[in-house]
Amino acid sequence: MAREAKTPPEQIYRVARMPDAWAPPDWSRALRDGTFDNRFDDPESEYRVLYASSQPVGCFLETLARFRPDLATLAAVNEIEGEDDFTPAGKVPPGWELNRAIGKARAEGNFADICGGEWLTYLRSKLASECVELGIKEFDASVMQSTKRAITQQVSRIAYELGYAGIYYRSRYGHDLDNWALFEPFRIRETSTQAIARNHPALVEAAGILGIKVD
Repeated sequence: MAREAKTPPEQIYRVARMPDAWAPPDWSRALRDGTFDNRFDDPESEYRVLYASSQPVGCFLETLARFRPDLATLAAVNEIEGEDDFTPAGKVPPGWELNRAIGKARAEGNFADICGGEWLTYLRSKLASECVELGIKEFDASVMQSTKRAITQQVSRIAYELGYAGIYYRSRYGHDLDNWALFEPFRIRETSTQAIARNHPALVEAAGILGIKVD
């Protein structure tokens, strides 16, 4: 049965540490379970995964989201009586950009569109036992964007074994943002890496969307 797949646009982007934005993480940095604690890492530690976006702002949203004020802080502010004219903002730490870079590349191959209807039906059947063990009562697209790494990493393994170059998925920070999880061996070419300035337009835009400050 054919399942939904997508191919990346002519250019994809990635924010990572210097000096090479496209260098995969070293296996020495893996956790005890053999993954790097990312959504579509290989649970069997055979291949590594690079995470990229179709839009520069998408890369920054994924990496800066950790600096947002937590919900407990926001909820406490909302309990304050009076005019709602203050929202606590997180902050991009000083010097955060100094050891990071934004990379551009061209990626090739078919990427599994795991939130497509045919994929969801297939995965629901394939991962039924795992879902029951984890207390997941229903398998749908929301599971693909959840923090249930035990499931999403199994989805990665399934797509890899079926021969896909990676996974296409929409960002949790906006479904208008297209993201790509690239499987090793990486089918990328024409890669480049550039330093990030504090006033990089995509960095500033992402901070604005997330409600955090950039000095």
